[in-house]
Amino acid sequence: MALNWTMLNADRVPVPLPGEITVMTVESGAEVSLIIPDTPPTGASTSGGSGGGRTLIGTGKLFLTDQRLLFVSSNSDGGSTGFDTLSLPLPSILSARFEQPYLGSNYVSIDIRPASSGGLTSGTKSEIRLKNQGIFQFVSLLEKTRERAVYMKRQMRDEEETLPAYPSPLPAPSRGGGTPIDAPPSYEE
Repeated sequence: MALNWTMLNADRVPVPLPGEITVMTVESGAEVSLIIPDTPPTGASTSGGSGGGRTLIGTGKLFLTDQRLLFVSSNSDGGSTGFDTLSLPLPSILSARFEQPYLGSNYVSIDIRPASSGGLTSGTKSEIRLKNQGIFQFVSLLEKTRERAVYMKRQMRDEEETLPAYPSPLPAPSRGGGTPIDAPPSYEE
């Protein structure tokens, strides 16, 4: 969702958000590829794109929390074809698929809904490969954690949309015979 926006402490570990819990950490050997498609130009001209799509590749650590999927590159400069950090809020992951190619290692393919001014464009995809361990455990935890985050976001939205509870009206004051003072004239005897 956002390139190079993750706040890191001195040990290059992401600073957690309030109430955020780490679910899984991949300490090394995580390779993340970002495929960022060509975007239409901004402004009045509609001819051509902005210079073609690009692919960024980084190797480092992955952090899966109950709110985000984070990547931190092992080198702090990001390199010429890479990036330093990637922050994906779990609800912005549109889909995650476990891929098993005939030739090559297994990986997870992720479709991303980018944030405005996050450095990514609509249609961005990511591929995550783990060099030092199997990826199946990571994929299953990602799916479960993502489903829970999406569910919680829907619950919060539904709670915001419900009408507030109004207090019940007070009984109307009445005259001695039980007829309310503010009753219409036809109620008077």
